Amino acid sequence: MLTKDPRGPRAVELGAQALEIETEALAALRDRLRGPMAEAFARVVEIVLSCHGRVVVMGMGKSGHVGRKIAATLASTGTPAMFVHPGEASHGDLGMVTASDVVLMLSNSGESDELNVILPVVKRLQVPIIAFTGRPGSTLARHADVALDSGVAQEACPLNLAPTASTTAQLALGDALAVALLDLRGFKEADFARSHPGGALGRKLLMHVRDLMRQGDAVPRVAPSTPFTEVMREMSAKGLGATAIVDDAGRPIGVFTDGDLRREIEKGVDLRRLTAADVMRPHPRTIGADKLAVDAADMMEAHRITSVLVTDDAGVLIGAINSNDLMRAKVI
Repeated sequence: MLTKDPRGPRAVELGAQALEIETEALAALRDRLRGPMAEAFARVVEIVLSCHGRVVVMGMGKSGHVGRKIAATLASTGTPAMFVHPGEASHGDLGMVTASDVVLMLSNSGESDELNVILPVVKRLQVPIIAFTGRPGSTLARHADVALDSGVAQEACPLNLAPTASTTAQLALGDALAVALLDLRGFKEADFARSHPGGALGRKLLMHVRDLMRQGDAVPRVAPSTPFTEVMREMSAKGLGATAIVDDAGRPIGVFTDGDLRREIEKGVDLRRLTAADVMRPHPRTIGADKLAVDAADMMEAHRITSVLVTDDAGVLIGAINSNDLMRAKVI
């Protein structure tokens, strides 16, 4: 039951105080990382880099939710990782942990019963144990190979009970680890895209022109001597809004677009007497099929055009792509 008006200044002030407390907690964590915790953090990075298996993340309650996020971040930035629930681990899921893995355990108190129960078993597997805990002298910290202090001075909760600042610190420490590993692995945009093929970055960095281009009979093309009426038929039939003019070897020597048509009409020229060679714009923009689709998009934007011809290494026309093709594929 509401006892106070949530629109009042107290609600705003409590929200601001929560952010301030968490900001201070992160600042303190940063200072520890650059100071007394630097050697331990570097050791954790070394352990994970030398791991031939996965980072198995475990945590109970709110630490478990944070652990899932850390595992997902590691996995998407080049470090194989998975989350195993400690409660399920003691009922069979511990079999997911192999001798080539590293185990990362999260517990603010360092005294989580579910983690402490499986600690001896994990130790017998002789896998490295890394701990994120707010109590350096806790059971978890003592049994871990390396323990990182994620402790906070206070929770953002007014009662100093609900995990708030402490889980923020755990999450930030996980991000710090993922970023350090990412850089040391030489992880690049293309690697990130391969982990996110369904996302916008994946489409931009993984999709090539050949994946989207029109090919074969779908590519409008005419000879230089083609009468203008036939040029228009070819453009209308193929629906690209343009046609290539090609030489006897199939190399594009010009292009004619809907925009060119409007400009010719404005001149008042009798188009029926003209050929493709008379109306084409020479030196059309071309791109290779192996180029990224985003490169085609950049070319269109830079030159204010809506279509690009695709050629092979010999300069022969093999395809065409326009802005609509790129928009349908969500490249732009």
